[in-house]
Order: sequence, then structure tokens, then C-alpha cells
Amino acid sequence: MVRSFVTEANRVVVKVGSSSLTTAAGGLDADRVEALVAAVAGRAGSLVLVSSGAIAAGLAPLGLTRRPRDLATLQAAASVGQSSLVHCYAGAFGRVGHRVGQVLLTATDVIRRTHYRNARTTLERLLALGVVPIVNENDAVATQEIRFGDNDRLAAIVSHLVSADLLVLLSDVDGVYESNPRLGPASMVREVRSDADLDGLTARGTGAAGVGVGGMATKIDAARMAASGGVTTVVTSAANAAAVLAGEEIGTVFHPTGPRRPSRLLWLAHATAPEGRLHLDEGAVAAVVDRRASLLPAGVTKVEGDFSAGDPVDLVDPRGRPVARGLVEFDSVELPGMLGRSTMDLAAERGPSYEREVVHRDDLVLLLTRR
Repeated sequence: MVRSFVTEANRVVVKVGSSSLTTAAGGLDADRVEALVAAVAGRAGSLVLVSSGAIAAGLAPLGLTRRPRDLATLQAAASVGQSSLVHCYAGAFGRVGHRVGQVLLTATDVIRRTHYRNARTTLERLLALGVVPIVNENDAVATQEIRFGDNDRLAAIVSHLVSADLLVLLSDVDGVYESNPRLGPASMVREVRSDADLDGLTARGTGAAGVGVGGMATKIDAARMAASGGVTTVVTSAANAAAVLAGEEIGTVFHPTGPRRPSRLLWLAHATAPEGRLHLDEGAVAAVVDRRASLLPAGVTKVEGDFSAGDPVDLVDPRGRPVARGLVEFDSVELPGMLGRSTMDLAAERGPSYEREVVHRDDLVLLLTRR
């Protein structure tokens, strides 16, 4: 039976990992790139391709035999490899009549409101012009993204950024297995409708080529992230790309588990680490959680951590439970003198710039709901 949710998808995000594009020694495998492009080119015009491989592609040209551990060399490899990666894609897509455009993103581009709008507008315009966006993390200047990030989660965010109907995560494994299939017999998980379907999984690790950082664990996390925001996700191998996009019943399907919501809030909930904690009184908890209101300084009782304006922080109730996460409007050194005070009093004393929320409701995602 053909999967109609695949064949009827108006917009598709496809993510491919380093191990599916490169050799263990580093450097792009042109034949693999050509095969991938042949498999996905039929979706050009409604396709966004999130591609790893920049760092791996830069290893051989720099004379490196393995993925470096220090940040500076990682960034150098990314800088050298990114041009090779996009050049290879441009040639492969060009041979089948399509143009590509490079889009490099960092976490800031999907968290901050102005950056988020700019990223969305750019991607939408490229698609409207018939261009295939080739998206990657901006590894040449990123810090936390290289150490802890991965393009699986980036692909989940991009799927919401462009209002995709379908996300396909490609690697060198044809689906999610209960255990590592390379170590012995293992059963594939065909359908995921809730976290209960993932109980007992032990699969994890990098791809076979050893040049990626994702592994199956991050694909599962990314699929859950996308599904929690209403995007159907399929996890399978790059070798199955054409078949899965044709609607064949292969790989593991993660069905939507929640409604669509802005991608920046998904990133905030799933892919950020809080830089601090704001303790709230019961009135503030009720306002934030029950009424979905912004957090005002009057409701904050204590500040923990060292953070700057724009950083993610957890909002905790009087029992110490995180109830929400948001982007704070003030530095940690400013907030202690504002606690328990009204914005009107603060503005009168310190100026109009203080007549604003500590965390605006548009920059806030709930972690705990109350009955």
C-alpha cells in the first residue's frame, strides 16, 4: 500500500547524514551525492535538503585522517568542506535542471524573533523561485552547535520553519531498531505513535563511516521533536530515499503527537539548555501556565545562574519544578534588584526600557501543565 501522507505532501524536508555522503577517510563520494540527488530531484520546488558533510568533506583536503576534537580545527574543516559540499550539490542538481541555494543557520537564527522571520522569509523565497535550499549548520563559526548540536534536530526545526508536511531523516540504517542490527538480529520499530513505542530501545552511535555526530539516538529525538509539532517523520537509509519518497512502506514512521506550533518554540523546548532559573510565586505560575501570560518581575522571587538577555532560562514553581522555559529579557545581574516590583515602578525609577516583561509570552514554552 502506498503511503498517501508521503505522496500527497506539498512540502518535504529531507535530511542526509555525513556517513551517507562521504568516505571514512573524509572527502565527498560524488557517486553517493549523485544517487541522492537523483532520488530527491522529483520533489524540487517543494524540497528543502538539510545536509551534513561539511566537516567530513574538509578532512581529506586538510590532510586529516579523522574528525578533529578541537573546535578551531573543526571550524577550519567546516570552512573548507562547505564549499566542496555545495559545489557538488550544485553540479548534481544542475545536471537534472535545478538550481540550489546555500543556507547556513545557527541556533540564534531559529530562536531570536527577528532572525527567525528572516530565515523563514529566505527559505520561502528560494522555494518560490524554484530553488532547492541546501541547509546546514554554520559550523565554521558555531560553537555549541558543533559540540552538542546535530543536523537531525536542525532538520526538525526547519520542517516547522517552512511548514513542511513531511520530514525524512536519511542515514546508513534503514529504520529504527530495538537494538543495533550490526551486532545481531534485531526487530525494526515500524510505527511510533507515542513514547511508549520506543520503550526498551538500545540503538545509538555514529554512522558506519565514523564521521558523523548524530547516530540513531539523535534521529529519534529529532523525529519526536518534529512529530510533537504535527510533522510526520520517516527514518530510513539514504539507499531507500527514492522508495520512501514514492510512498513505499519502508523505514520507521513517527506519527504526529501534537499540534503545529512555531519552530522557534520547538527548539526552545527540545534543543536548548537553560542558562539559569527564575523562581516564581504561585501567582506568577498561574499567570504563566494557566493564562499563558508573560512573566513580570513582580512574580519572580529568586534568580539562579549567570545569563545574558536573550538566553534560555527555566521558570520554576515554589516547589522547584520547571514549569516553562523562555528567553529572558534581562541579564542575571539586573534582575535581583527588580524582583517583586511592578513594571510601572521600575519604569518610573529606571526609565521606559524597564517597562517590559522578564519573559514575553511569545518567547515562552510550557514544560508542565496543571489541571
